[in-house]
Amino acid sequence: MTLSELGELLLECVGAPEEGMALEGEEALDTPFLEFGYDSLALLQVTSVINRKYGIVLDDDAVAEAETPRMLLQMISVAPRAGAVR
Repeated sequence: MTLSELGELLLECVGAPEEGMALEGEEALDTPFLEFGYDSLALLQVTSVINRKYGIVLDDDAVAEAETPRMLLQMISVAPRAGAVR
């Protein structure tokens, strides 16, 4: 999953980031989700969609500790896969 794809899912699930913020570019990877206006509940919502759409299984406790897009994308890249439904 890419930063762009994650940004699209967040937009679909919980809405646009804070005004003036964009989930794009190298700098965004290390910007805390809270600065974008996304809290742990928003992340749980998007990871639920990631699980259903891509079959990627993420631990809720680990997701709550993912403070930046880079951390979440790293978790996604090594997470176990279940049967994906498209």
